[in-house]
Order: sequence, then structure tokens, then C-alpha cells
Amino acid sequence: MKGARVLVLLWAALLLISGGNCEICSAVKRDVDLFLMGTLDEYVKQVAQYNTQPEVLENARKLKNCVDAKMTEEDKENALSVLDKIYTSPLC
Repeated sequence: MKGARVLVLLWAALLLISGGNCEICSAVKRDVDLFLMGTLDEYVKQVAQYNTQPEVLENARKLKNCVDAKMTEEDKENALSVLDKIYTSPLC
């Protein structure tokens, strides 16, 4: 559970470091929303829009399964709450 939280927080920090490009916020927001709250198939389908290599899709499937198994719904809501603050930041 801690590993998944750290991963989400590191990702969020990278968004802030990126210089506040609004385009990345909107593009990444959908991916992260599906990663945390979507179904396995929805997330893998989203990843497949960017890369269709079987290894990449299998890793996306494994990562999504791990997050779903390790993070509680409360953990996911908390992560989305933090990310919403980033998305609504004037820097984004």
C-alpha cells in the first residue's frame, strides 16, 4: 500500500516540476483517474492508445491489479483529492 501511495505522490510531484503545462494536466488526468478508479479493461485500453506492445500492456495490467489489490477505496479517494488540488492549481 505504501509503495502505491509513493508512486502516486511522486507522479504528482513530477507534474508540479513540469512547469505547469495545462495540456499535460488534462491528458494525464484521464489516465490517472482510470488508473485509480477505472476498471482493469478501461485502464489497459487507455494505455493501448499510446503503446500497443504486449509487454507494456501486460505491465499496465499487472500494475493496475496491484493498485486495486493494495489500495483501499479510501486510499484512492485520498490520492484523487490531492491530485484535484494540483489540477486546480493556478500553475496547472
